[in-house]
Amino acid sequence: MSCPRTSVCLSPLPASQASRTPRILLGGQHQPTLLRHLEGLSRRKGQARAFLIQFADTGCHLAQYGADRFDLAVIQAPVPEEAAEVIGHLTRIARQGLITRR
Repeated sequence: MSCPRTSVCLSPLPASQASRTPRILLGGQHQPTLLRHLEGLSRRKGQARAFLIQFADTGCHLAQYGADRFDLAVIQAPVPEEAAEVIGHLTRIARQGLITRR
């Protein structure tokens, strides 16, 4: 069974953050798929940009990260029992977030 392609539209980072290197959290077991969600993000406005990327396991506890630590977080969908907790932490630690299907 193949997963449908996720359509992603991220808003640009505010001008105050545009001059620094964006911090990104990728959480999940299939890192190549998570990296694909970042395609094209580094070339906005015709200029290449570097990222600080941190990888985390799906079992990683998001509670360990401080508020607004990441500019973007891309994580695999949690199991239904953990969804509320994961989404709460995601909105606290990242300015933008994306939850992908498994």
